[in-house]
Amino acid sequence: MNAVSIVIGSICFLLIAYRLYGTFIAYKVLKLDDSKPTPAHELEDGKDYVPTNKWVAFGHHFAAIAAAGPLVGPILAAQFGYLPGLLWLLIGAVVGGAVHDAVVLFASMRRGGKSLSEVAKEELGPVAGFCTGLAMLFIITITMAGLSMVVLHALENNPWGTFAVAITIPIAMGVGLFYKKTGNLKLASTVGFILLLIGVFAGPYIQDTMLGDWLTIDAKTLAIILPIYAFFAAALPVWLLLAPRDYLSSFMKIGVFIALIIGVFVINPEIQFPAFTQFIGGGGPIIAGPVWPFISITIACGAISGFHAFIGSGTTPKMINRWSDIKPVAFGAMLVECLVAIMALIAATALMPGDYFAINSKPEVFEALGMSTVHLSELNREIGLELEGRTGGAVTLAVGMTYIFTKIPWFENMAPYFFQFVIMFEAVFILTAIDAGTRVSRYLIQDFFGEIYKPLKRVDWVPGTIFASVLACFMWGYLLYSGDISSVWALFGVSNQLMASIGLIIGATVILRVADKRRYMLTCLIPLAYLFVTVNYAGYWMVTNVYLNAAAAGYNVLNGVLSIIMLVLGIIIIVAAIRNWIQTFNHPRAKLGSMKA
Repeated sequence: MNAVSIVIGSICFLLIAYRLYGTFIAYKVLKLDDSKPTPAHELEDGKDYVPTNKWVAFGHHFAAIAAAGPLVGPILAAQFGYLPGLLWLLIGAVVGGAVHDAVVLFASMRRGGKSLSEVAKEELGPVAGFCTGLAMLFIITITMAGLSMVVLHALENNPWGTFAVAITIPIAMGVGLFYKKTGNLKLASTVGFILLLIGVFAGPYIQDTMLGDWLTIDAKTLAIILPIYAFFAAALPVWLLLAPRDYLSSFMKIGVFIALIIGVFVINPEIQFPAFTQFIGGGGPIIAGPVWPFISITIACGAISGFHAFIGSGTTPKMINRWSDIKPVAFGAMLVECLVAIMALIAATALMPGDYFAINSKPEVFEALGMSTVHLSELNREIGLELEGRTGGAVTLAVGMTYIFTKIPWFENMAPYFFQFVIMFEAVFILTAIDAGTRVSRYLIQDFFGEIYKPLKRVDWVPGTIFASVLACFMWGYLLYSGDISSVWALFGVSNQLMASIGLIIGATVILRVADKRRYMLTCLIPLAYLFVTVNYAGYWMVTNVYLNAAAAGYNVLNGVLSIIMLVLGIIIIVAAIRNWIQTFNHPRAKLGSMKA
């Protein structure tokens, strides 16, 4: 199998899905109507509710949802071979992820841009609303910690990468201020993008300077700096830092993967992995469980991801200018993210299996596999780093992309630059999700604790904004400081897909209310049935075989307790939803009454 065949087939499949299925979801199922004002217009406040250009909103949304999942997940799932990941990405993204993102964004906008917990309360009742809010607080905290840990390992003692990432902050603020003052998006984008490139290529020249020494930061210090940065991203007006940074970052994200696609077409690398490896039944060095359910847990954001529900009911619904923008911003961004994940899978599986497992396994584990490396010594020498045992997926992606780029004749001597650039690129990818995720966490805390102290529900109340932002950053910052990637990533995978199930439950409820034909509800029920069974079995497997198994390497009682709590909350929510669906089917007036909202 060669990479070009996979890329061409995937692009054609995703374009057809967007044109046909995306249009069906937008205009037949959701009945999008641009004659009605969106919450961004109705509630415009210049801070959170801001009508935004469609492509800026797309840039923000794509940058926010496309975090570690489409990069790290496919890399880790390559353990099973290239085919399970490829099939799950294409089928999961079209049937599940794109539908999930569109219906969640629609449901939130229909309720004035409220969070999913508030939407659940109004659609399913107070018990389901409370359970959804509690589950979302658990899940967003775990998600932020899991994403941040990937950044730690990318920037730890890496002054080049730290400088390149840090410089995006003042550049984004300058772009935000300039666009706010002049309204000239093209000029702001051009200047911002040029400054980003200058920042990236200036990185090597500061490594051996005093500034480079200051930016050589250990993991524990970074674990304190990241939540502090996230506080400002959550508390400042959305137009000043969050939206312009995400918008500019989306140029880099899409640009890098367009370059990777071109690189694949130029050299047409062979996929070195088999369709299925010997680990599909379990017992792998990276993922201990079998291909099902763990292919759908390990690969989240590239196929379907509950984290998207936080963005789709957090920042994005407050920015959408027209209802029809839901199709490109939500449905379209999900399919672009799927393509990103497919390219990451290609970058991993283009490596020799021995090289891949040597990077992603601890040395003693790799030795027990009885495999041999092929090109790894050469890659170590070209990149200038010892790559063995650098687990977590981020380094593997950087090595795979570097391997492809340096096969192009003009770039054969630029391996260190490509490697460091991709490490920085991954960090920016993930930090944009941390920006938006922390802001969404702030909204959730204000909604949740606003039931106790009413002023907290006001997103424009400065003391409440500061309190909620500090609490959000402290919660995930504590997990980040005290945890490690192996203890959090699997928990993140289960909790993330549980959140996607909750999003589909609420989406199915809303479709039942608004659609002309009740069978359109199947657009959510079909992916929900698969995902709910998958996530509950995966959670059960992890609790019994890992978290509460004292003999397992990942033994962790706290993770086990958190998993059980979240799975119970998911069952409560779906029971409440089924009761609501039965009531709506039996009493059409319930449907008509709710349509007044």
